[in-house]
Amino acid sequence: MRKRAVALKYDAAKDNAPRISAKGSGAVAEKIIALARKRGIPLKEDPDLVLSLMQLDWYEEIPAALYQVVAEVLAFAYRMNQKYGGES
Repeated sequence: MRKRAVALKYDAAKDNAPRISAKGSGAVAEKIIALARKRGIPLKEDPDLVLSLMQLDWYEEIPAALYQVVAEVLAFAYRMNQKYGGES
């Protein structure tokens, strides 16, 4: 199975929900993952969530049906940032 990756961006001042900021499979997914690691952005593997997010368009806000699971991922990232001091 090809590796897939999706990156989310959230600006509370202008967004109602996180948006898709990058997505891809194969070499593009590897690049997204490498860039996240280089910048100290926490990574969370969730193949089912990635498949759902891959169906969205670039910069599209995530649908309400995915709020709960995305909130769990964002909480994970926040905890990792607090524990290891990564970028927020």
